[in-house]
Parts: sequence; C-alpha cells; structure tokens
Amino acid sequence: MHPWVLVFWLVPVFLLLWESFREGPRIRIPIDHRDHPRRFLLGKFLWFSSGLPHLLLFIGIAVVAGPQFMGEPEKKREISNIEICLDVSGSMGVDMSDGKLRSEAAVESIQYFCKMREGDACGLTIFGGETIRWTPLTRDLSAISLAAPFIDPQRLPPHMGSTRIGLALESCLATLSQVEEGDRLIVLVSDGFSSDLGGGAARQIGQELSEYNVALYAIFIGDGAAPGQLYEVVSQTQGEVFAVSDTAGLERVFAHIDEMKPAKLKPAGARPIEDFSPFAWSGLALLGLHLALFLRWRITPW
Repeated sequence: MHPWVLVFWLVPVFLLLWESFREGPRIRIPIDHRDHPRRFLLGKFLWFSSGLPHLLLFIGIAVVAGPQFMGEPEKKREISNIEICLDVSGSMGVDMSDGKLRSEAAVESIQYFCKMREGDACGLTIFGGETIRWTPLTRDLSAISLAAPFIDPQRLPPHMGSTRIGLALESCLATLSQVEEGDRLIVLVSDGFSSDLGGGAARQIGQELSEYNVALYAIFIGDGAAPGQLYEVVSQTQGEVFAVSDTAGLERVFAHIDEMKPAKLKPAGARPIEDFSPFAWSGLALLGLHLALFLRWRITPW
C-alpha cells in the first residue's frame, strides 16, 4: 500500500552488518589467560540471537508498508433501468375475472416484480389523462413497494380518468434518455385503448424508443386481445405485448419479463486485499524466540 516505506529496510540491514563486524567492550577475567577451543557454531548462534531485534524491525517496517495481495477477479452486476408505467384511469377500478380489482392486482404484481429485480434501478410513473412521476429511478426498490399501495384510481382527480399511453411513454423516455449506463426498459400496464396513439403517433413513439435502445413490454389487462396500437409501438422496440385477464396471469407475465431480461454481470477486475497475517505470525514467532534466548544464549561482557 505504501511501497516507499520499504526504503527503511536499509536500516535493519545496516544493523545486521554492524552486528557482524562490531567489537564491543571487553572485560578481562581470570579464565581469559588460558587456552580456549574455538566454538564457531556457538559464535554464529550468539550472533543470530543478538540479530533477532533487527529482524523484528524488518517485519515491523513491512507491516507499516501495508502488505497486500490481489484477490480473485470479480464480476459486477450491470444495472438495468426500468420504468414501470401504470395506468390509473377509471377502468382500472373494474374487477378482473378472479374478482380482484385490476389496479389492486397490478400493484401487487409490481411489488412482486421489484423483489425479483434487486440491484436494478426502477421508477414508477402513473398515468391517465395526465402523467405523474410517482417514484423516480432508484435502487431502493422498497420505495416503490411502499408507495404503490397508495395508488387508488377511485380517489384520483377527474383529469386522470382517461387514458393517454403516448404521453406516459414520452415521459418515461425523457427519464431513461438521461441514463448513461445499463439497459433501459419500460414495463407498461394498461387496460384500455389510448386516445393519443392514432394518426401514426404509435409508430413515431416506437421509433423514438428504438433510437434510445429502450425495450417496451406492454401488459394489457382485460378480456380479449390487446389493442393493435400497442403492437404498433412495441414492434419498433425489442419488447413484447402480453394480454392477461387474472392476477395469476399478471404475475406470470412479470416473471417472464424478469427471465427475458436477466441480470448481467460484467468483469470488475481484481482488487487488492490487505494481508498482515504472514508478517504478524512471523513477528510473533521471532519475538517469542528472542525472549526465550534471553534466558541463556546471549552475548555478555564476561
């Protein structure tokens, strides 16, 4: 981490050399006036004993330098930016074939979908005659799950009673066009015929979505086939149109969309990981050996 600190390794090297060639003060005692056999190994052993503190300094400098090793290459999740576009017109307050309100089933399915897309960024836009950005793009998907239950078509103002899908898609596109990284998706949930997709508007909006690489998945809630204008918009993108009539079908569609757009992983490279353990254990072992040798094998002036 701090390679310049290793320059101070010269200090313990110098001290070890100094320990090898220095001659300390000598005190003569009576037994010095007799012949003594040379004990080469004992001399080297005593030199090693006196050099242990310098080796500990060597290890201490290495610890201060911050030893590291490169970890295994990792993979990072590539974010998907998903705008959920929910119809809240008056007809969404009608019962489905299983007896549940369309708006209620849609909200539950959106909450279910958000749980599957942890790690992505999702936003929630509601529309009728006008468009409201209910929740901005966020990775905190609990914000959508907690805000969705407050959407009740029967309590919204009158100007939200009609259906203008084109306006809602333009609003979602304005948000996604500002995103710089990751995929761009719009999941449209509606149950009616739009009043602003005629006269070539559907094809034009589809082309705009295609220019910004936005995939549109349109879910039609109701009996029968989805309106042709939805197919006209979606055909310009890499999405798909679904028609459902009950809650189970709606959840299956959201699960299918999740499978069609799985999470992508991209290489993130290896990252350095701190590793003090080899030096710590080595230093502890040398310190224990140094203290043990102090009990007997050390250089003394007599």
